[in-house]
Formats: sequence, structure tokens, C-alpha cells
Amino acid sequence: MSPNTPLVSETYDVSDEPGIARVHDFFVTHRKVQSGRTAPRYVLSGDATDDQVELPAEIYHVLVQVVDAMRRGLSVTVSPRGKTLTTQQAADLLGVSRPTVIKLLDEGRIPFERVGTHRRVTLTNVLEYRKRRREEQYATLARLSTDIDDDAPLNEVLAELKKARRVVSERRRQDIELP
Repeated sequence: MSPNTPLVSETYDVSDEPGIARVHDFFVTHRKVQSGRTAPRYVLSGDATDDQVELPAEIYHVLVQVVDAMRRGLSVTVSPRGKTLTTQQAADLLGVSRPTVIKLLDEGRIPFERVGTHRRVTLTNVLEYRKRRREEQYATLARLSTDIDDDAPLNEVLAELKKARRVVSERRRQDIELP
């Protein structure tokens, strides 16, 4: 790869399940063996015996995640991103529209800086927001979940679900009204 080769987002599917399994087993075995000792060192080898380079810890951890996902039969997407994102890139990362990201920025939920007339956000801030949002969603789900008695009459179950829906609607209204 030359420095002029454009970086593009690519998705990789599992094509060699036995090969993926062998690499995964290698990582698992060495993780167990190395527990309690210094971190393992891994090298990438070329054709010649002296053609080797040690993998930095960051690359090793990325490989472990990729191999684990592929072992589970999942596709893996590698999407190069700068540390500073445009609002459209942040929207793509969060899975929302660009106007929604603009609203989040203007409300102060994600820190940003202006470069001329453009807003820029850091990858770290977007990832932190995504993590907070997921934690809030899981907490809301846990708070709003209700146990339904399978033996209860249908009318009681329906009344309980309507009550839960009213509570959710009221909380949404309160969230919208907050400054």
C-alpha cells in the first residue's frame, strides 16, 4: 500500500471458518497461558525468516476483536476515521440524521468546535455520547420493564400495559420540556 492509496470503508465476510477458528483458539490459548505474566508479544512475518515486525498492542487488540466477531459468523467493517469528524460522519457513526447531530451539538450534549462556519467534533466525544446514550437506554428499559403474570386475566394485563405506556409518555414529555 502506498501512502497515496485512498482509505475506504470495507466489509469483510467470513470465508475461511477453520482458519478463523484456529486463529481464535491461538488467541484464547495464549491469553490463558499469559495470565499473570507480562503481556504476550506477537509478530507479523513475511516470506523471509528475518522479515518480521512486532505488532503493537493496539493492533493486537483490534485483531482479537475482528477474529472473535468473524468466529461468531459476523461480518466486520473497517472504516477509517479521523480523530476529528464532520457532523455527517458523526451522524453516520451514531446512526442518526445530520440535523439530529446538529441539535445534540446545539443542546450541549456533544462538545464541538467551529472551524469557520463548520462544526467539528472529536471521535472521542462522539463515542462517549454513544456510550452514555446506550447506558441511559438500558437504564430506561430496566426501569420501565414490567413483569407480566402469565396467569393474570387478559384485562388486568392490558390495563397494566396501558398504565406503563402512560408513564413512558409522561416521562418523554418531561424530557422534552427540560431546558
